[in-house]
Amino acid sequence: MRETLIVIGLFVLAMALRSSRKNIIRKLGAFAFLFATFFFFFYLSDSVIVGLMGACLWFFLPWIELLTHVRRLRMPLNNRLRHRELPNPSFFPNAIEAATGMEEAGFEHVSDCGWEWSGMQQHFRLFWNPEERAIASVCLCEQDKVAFAFVSVTSTDAAGNIWRTTNFPFAPTLRCSPGLKWNHVPCEKSCFHQILKDHQAFLVRMKIGTDDLLIPDPEAMEEDIENEMRKQVDHNLRSGIIHLTDDGHFRYSKRGLFFLWGQFIKDMIRLC
Repeated sequence: MRETLIVIGLFVLAMALRSSRKNIIRKLGAFAFLFATFFFFFYLSDSVIVGLMGACLWFFLPWIELLTHVRRLRMPLNNRLRHRELPNPSFFPNAIEAATGMEEAGFEHVSDCGWEWSGMQQHFRLFWNPEERAIASVCLCEQDKVAFAFVSVTSTDAAGNIWRTTNFPFAPTLRCSPGLKWNHVPCEKSCFHQILKDHQAFLVRMKIGTDDLLIPDPEAMEEDIENEMRKQVDHNLRSGIIHLTDDGHFRYSKRGLFFLWGQFIKDMIRLC
């Protein structure tokens, strides 16, 4: 009975810690889940090795999704943005604040567009600021009744390199093309003014001056997004992460499934 109460107590503690809004406390909750799982298998087998193997099962849970869903995905090789109305803003409260912050920072609204990607509906609100030589976007994502929003600030230098600061909450599901440099900030940092400051500090850290940046063309912003995605797809085709199908789509290879598993593990450890 004592062992049962210990395991139950650890699971209850883990759920309580995971409900906190503070990142460090949520991470402690994740460790509490690992400890609870370890003791559950340890008390069943009276073996430390079995307990450790049981705790490691958490890291293999993504394979259920990988083998049952992701393996069957077919994604379009040439995806096109289409002008569309934004979804109900009540699902994306942070997006409204971000768009307001962009306008306060001198960014001008350009367009609203979107596409479907990997079963996810993505809606973009695009802004630009010629003085900052930057493009800002707030992306609204919907998939399987799950909705979230993230903000990005993007600059391009004269050599064609893309410098991006974003609070996207997950690890990328494809390898980034060589010319794309990510500056990932915590997803709880949703204030656009702070993200813009982080982007400016990122450029300074990378020794990229304002004169090194190109002034964005608002008429070509949607085309640039499409071209960037196609370059990323081509890069992943060459890397063997994905391969072409016979119907003009692509899917993840075996190597790609292991790559995605690694990305899942990163998300589990980072616990945004």
